[in-house]
Amino acid sequence: MASVLLSLSLSHLSLWASGLIVVLGLLKLIHLLKRRQFLAKAMDSFPGPPTHWFFGHALEMQQKGNLDKVVSWTHQFPHAHPLWFGQFLGFLNIYEPDYAKAVYSRGDPKAAEVYNYFLPWIGQGLLVLSGPKWFEHRKLLTPGFHYDVLKPYVKIFADSTHIMLDKWEEKAREDKSFDVFYDVGQMALDTLMKCTFGKGHSGLGDRDNSYYMMVKDLTLLMQQRLESIQYHNDFIYWLTPHGRRFLRACKVAHDHTDQVIRERKAALQDEKEQEKIQNKRHLDFLDILLGARDESGIKLSDRELRAEVDTFMFEGHDTTTSGISWFLYSMAQNPEHQQRCREEIREILGDRDVVQWDDLGKMTYLTMCIKESLRLYPPVPQVYRELSKPVTFVDGRSLPAGSLVSLHIYALHRNREVWPDPEVFDPLRFSPDNVTGRHPYAFMPFSAGPRNCIGQQFAMNEMKVVTALCLHRFEFSLDPTQPPVKLLQLVLRSENGINLRLKPVGRGSGK
Repeated sequence: MASVLLSLSLSHLSLWASGLIVVLGLLKLIHLLKRRQFLAKAMDSFPGPPTHWFFGHALEMQQKGNLDKVVSWTHQFPHAHPLWFGQFLGFLNIYEPDYAKAVYSRGDPKAAEVYNYFLPWIGQGLLVLSGPKWFEHRKLLTPGFHYDVLKPYVKIFADSTHIMLDKWEEKAREDKSFDVFYDVGQMALDTLMKCTFGKGHSGLGDRDNSYYMMVKDLTLLMQQRLESIQYHNDFIYWLTPHGRRFLRACKVAHDHTDQVIRERKAALQDEKEQEKIQNKRHLDFLDILLGARDESGIKLSDRELRAEVDTFMFEGHDTTTSGISWFLYSMAQNPEHQQRCREEIREILGDRDVVQWDDLGKMTYLTMCIKESLRLYPPVPQVYRELSKPVTFVDGRSLPAGSLVSLHIYALHRNREVWPDPEVFDPLRFSPDNVTGRHPYAFMPFSAGPRNCIGQQFAMNEMKVVTALCLHRFEFSLDPTQPPVKLLQLVLRSENGINLRLKPVGRGSGK
């Protein structure tokens, strides 16, 4: 009798559970449909490319050449057009300076529909925070990018670069092309480990290499999730192999960061170690975070520390890797500009193979070439916002609060209405005369406005040091059998790597 009652109870419980799941599913569907209706109505005055009945534009965004596909749409739809990832996630995709200014000159938060995917990895760091908490963290972190902090990093950039270049000497002897993106990524990680955690090269072990591989894996997984409709729902995603792989990668990244923070905090308990840190030639990013206090004297919690460290490692690693790698590709494509940069570098360095802080301001032609490379190959090609209040654009069209906006930086930088002959590599676009009078939102490799990249000066300094030393030691040329296939994975990569040939150059030679 008892077993019969238990069986009936379980049966009823199962029916209740099934009914609850159906009700919750229907409520979720109703919410999605209402959100879809709101977004579609908000963008009603903006024509755009045709959409698939289920996938929207997602299938086209997953194909090769998707970045240039969006550029072609800019010719058909001036200023902006709707961009749908499935039927429920729709953005107004903008690529015109006045449109960019209308949104990015404000402090609207990042679009939760996209950046919430980052939370399991980087947590509530500066990238995804909004409102007073964002302002508080921005204020606490700003001293970490002050002139006095950045100045000693030049030697760190150079040391890490020399290690990479010594490896390249061996590869150059093989007289065949190789993928520079991977090596630049290892060098950028080495640099960030030193600048963030104060580690020397000898301090990078298997755990750090595992961390590097996980960072690379996480960026790919997040991009795939954004593009794949079936992964948008959290409940479904965490049940898939893709979702479980993402959580495993997050754990490796978090364990690495947590261990470094624990070690540093323990060291600070030791008076001798504390004195060593205070007497260091430079403070690393973690030193600054551990010492940061708000106006009430409250420090960052362990969770906040990890979020800011993981954010800095994510934003400062892959983005710099992308920027440097595509610059070297641009130099290989344009040997005349490569040679002019090399001549400038030799004139500045003379017999030295070390870059000093004062050298950076003298690298005028190299800086113009870096900026032109960032125009053609922005490390972060697309960023997203959610409007906290309505916006009216210059042509009178508008969007209500709650709308989603995608700034397509890649398309903005190749918009022929903004940049004459946009596909041509022309560093003189960034000469003082040509920069004067240009729209301030025409060139946005580090975003713009109040939420621009806090580390842009750090990134530019690193790019100058690394690229100057690369061109000082090697001549770069293309491998015509392996042209790069542009791939958007949060940052701009190449599906088949960036394969270049290297030739050592004598200091006294014409090349």
